[in-house]
Amino acid sequence: MFRVGASRYGCDLRVVQEIIPFRAATRLPGAPPYVLGLINVRGTIVTVMDLGNRLDPSRAPAREGAILLARHRERLVGVVVDQVADVRTLDADAQRATDAGGAIVNGVATLDDGAVVVLDLEALVKQVLLS
Repeated sequence: MFRVGASRYGCDLRVVQEIIPFRAATRLPGAPPYVLGLINVRGTIVTVMDLGNRLDPSRAPAREGAILLARHRERLVGVVVDQVADVRTLDADAQRATDAGGAIVNGVATLDDGAVVVLDLEALVKQVLLS
């Protein structure tokens, strides 16, 4: 699970290759505001997107947090979140599909301590690669 603002999110852990500390990205001219730019991760150039700004365009760009390195085919994309909180297994029955947020939301899981929005991180990464 991870946090963006006051909301808790989760994703399929198989998509996340690694979690690294936030680092500044080199801005790409003409990129959408939610694309922070490029970083170098051990010789691999990675496009970085700001999940907070992607979900709420009025939000200021991220300056701290963590970067989830997510894989889409052979490409890596960094997804900036405010905080990585926990790793938990969710029961398939605990998730219910929803149309909220369009194609990037797989459902909402209810845990003892509240709800977690389950994102389709692969769909988010694909959107960044196509932008």
